[in-house]
Formats: sequence, structure tokens, C-alpha cells
Amino acid sequence: MALFADRVDAGTQLAASLRAWRGRDAVVLGIPRGGVVVAAVVASAYGWPLDRVPVRKLGARGNAELAVGAIAENARVLSEPMLRLTGTTPADLQRVEQAERAELARRSAAYPSPGIDLGGRVAIIVDDGIATGSTALAACRAVRSRGAADVVLAAPVAPYDWAPDDGVVDAFVCPHRPREFRAVGQFYDAFPQTTDEEVARLLARNLPT
Repeated sequence: MALFADRVDAGTQLAASLRAWRGRDAVVLGIPRGGVVVAAVVASAYGWPLDRVPVRKLGARGNAELAVGAIAENARVLSEPMLRLTGTTPADLQRVEQAERAELARRSAAYPSPGIDLGGRVAIIVDDGIATGSTALAACRAVRSRGAADVVLAAPVAPYDWAPDDGVVDAFVCPHRPREFRAVGQFYDAFPQTTDEEVARLLARNLPT
């Protein structure tokens, strides 16, 4: 049986695990696309503002779905073990990174942002689940570079043996840590691809009027 009915249900469960930050001067930043749906529920639960932190996975040679790293604005994360395991060469990496930086720029332009100053605030980064962790770590590094006082990584599900690298986050919140983990989608009854339009609509609701 799945852990979550859909991303809204996952957001509700994740919000319950973030009660310790209730009343803090926090900003919720969703990782597009699916993470923004979960993040919107978390932000609404505590009256926190919602923003986004675009990130792009760097796929392995011959398997674009297998991450060997990730990029975000002002951040780049690579997994040397995965690069060696997949035989991804520097030339391979350069090609995929060039394409993903173009997509990163497109998404940054497509998804509205309130441009919230994170200086001195708690930044809660939310995704719909963590598999390899590359995109989550890139997002955390990007947000840290914007001056957040505390960086909290929050996801409804992640492998039991995964943890953020030392110094990347101040707290990691994850209510479900299953031992058998193949893909994030296996833990959802409904896990459709989130569209650009849905992400933009959720973010637009939180823009100042």
C-alpha cells in the first residue's frame, strides 16, 4: 500500500512533521516541478510565504534518469562514485550540463517568484521525495548562498540510509524512511507529472498584490 494518496496528501503529512518550526520566520521553497505542489501545502499550513528553487538533474551517460549530479543557480553538485560507476566522461557531463542549464534558465523565467530576501530567515526546501539526493543538495547549496540563516531540507519520503552531506543543511525532516526504495513514485497512489502551468499557478497565488 502506498504511503500517500497524492502530493497534497504528502504535503499534509510533511507539514505535521514541521511543527517545531511553527511561528518561525520561515520561507518555503519548492523544487519544481512536483516539489512545489507539496511545498504549497506546507506553506499554507503555517502561513509561510512560498517560493521556488529551480534545480536540474545531470543524467548519466546512456541513462538520463540516473543522476550523477545536479545544478541550480550558484550551485553544482556531482557524485564522483556515480560518475565512475556509469562511465560518464567529462565530455558527456559537459554536453548534458549545457542542455540542462538552458532548461534551468527556461524554468526560472517560467515560474513566478516573489523574490523573497532570505537573509537571516529559515529556508525550508521541499521536494516530493528524495532518491539520489543530488537535486536536493544542489537546492540547499543554492539557498544557502542567498543568505539563509538556517536551511531545512524537508521531504515526505527518502531511503532509510540517505542523509545530507555534512554542513549542507541545519536540519533534515523526513517522516518516512523505507528500506525498500526503488523510486519516489512507488510511494504514491497518484503520481502524475506536474505541469509548468500547475507550478506557475501555485506560485502566482503567493505573489504580493
